[in-house]
Amino acid sequence: MQKILALLFIAGLLSCEDKDPGLGNFDYIVFGHYYGFCGGEACVEIFKVTGSDVYEDTKDVYPGRDGIYSGDYQKLDRSFYTLVKGLENYIPSELLGNKEKIIGQPDAGDWGGLYFEFSTNGKRDYWYIDKNRSNLPEYLIPFADQIESRIEALQPK
Repeated sequence: MQKILALLFIAGLLSCEDKDPGLGNFDYIVFGHYYGFCGGEACVEIFKVTGSDVYEDTKDVYPGRDGIYSGDYQKLDRSFYTLVKGLENYIPSELLGNKEKIIGQPDAGDWGGLYFEFSTNGKRDYWYIDKNRSNLPEYLIPFADQIESRIEALQPK
């Protein structure tokens, strides 16, 4: 009986992964929206999600669209995690294979843009995405909606 318990214990240890299961294969996810002709703190809302925590960017700087956004993230109360968890389940595989870093014309007509970034095994990738649905490929619309709904959920009431 002790041998069986020992084997079960060892099997359990071997099956553990280093990553928090909260994000699956992702180290973290960053998402947000931005508006150019806008005033106030809500013009740039960017968040970072790890396996169990949510962070808000405190820089609130309009993204330059020429590379990965460099935020300054402050941890939010852990209760906010329940408002954003599961976003990784909506990431379309077509996006992950897309080499274009700018999709559509983000904020071209003052309608705003979305930012999305992730890291897997230390490898980072990112996209600037149009908020105007008519400029998006069909596969991306449900994901854009999911990003927006999570940003809205994180706003102070």
